[in-house]
Amino acid sequence: MVAWQPGMQICVKVVNVFDGNLRLGLPNHLAIVNLFDPHTGAVTCVMDATYITGIRTAAAAVLSHKLLSRPESRVATVVGAGVQAREHLRLLPLVRDLDDIQICSLEFEHAERLARLHPKARAVRELEHAIRRSDIVCLATHSPTPVIDAGWVRGGTHVSSVGYHPPLGELPVALAREHRLFVETLDAFAAPPVGCAELKDISSSNAATLGNVVNDHGHGRLRQSEITVYKAMGIAMEDMVAANLAYRSAQRVGGAASIDW
Repeated sequence: MVAWQPGMQICVKVVNVFDGNLRLGLPNHLAIVNLFDPHTGAVTCVMDATYITGIRTAAAAVLSHKLLSRPESRVATVVGAGVQAREHLRLLPLVRDLDDIQICSLEFEHAERLARLHPKARAVRELEHAIRRSDIVCLATHSPTPVIDAGWVRGGTHVSSVGYHPPLGELPVALAREHRLFVETLDAFAAPPVGCAELKDISSSNAATLGNVVNDHGHGRLRQSEITVYKAMGIAMEDMVAANLAYRSAQRVGGAASIDW
């Protein structure tokens, strides 16, 4: 994934997906970011991008909750217990005053471990019950099939989905097709690997981009009772901004190691 804009270093991210990594205690997604001087092409920084990817993906999803979930939302469910779920748990309380954060995972002990990171989080076993009582739902899994039923989601809920695993993916297609849908860019409707598996057969005509909502060029939530959905695909510009921020921070505080080439 490659991105650049004036004033920033050129960003090139290489990411891979190995389904068996969880059994080895590793994330399914591993990545590295290289930054290059935009004037000379010289390498300026090499950094692990597993954290970069996790935080930028969760940040965009949580931004969608800030913009689209009801301000009075008090109950959230995070489905998953990996890197993405952890970053969602870190960021969600920054945008909503939540009373109850339910964590649900295929492995209950993984949900318990994640729940220990926040005083208002708890591991739950009954996913359907958790979803039915939620104001906010965050899907953060590597599932190749939908992890919830569209009928479980009550009116007024905002749902975000960041998982990517064709041919189907974690988000029920009915949620994306039948409710107000928001994406990073309309490229999300292309066939994988460019776009999202769940959106490939859905028209983009009724979708809005998160950027338009941020810039007040598009409507966010229109009614308290409506269900809104954000589907992430991940874009290179997010990597570029996050990596450049990390690079500048490391320069400022002296957190980078210099290597002579």
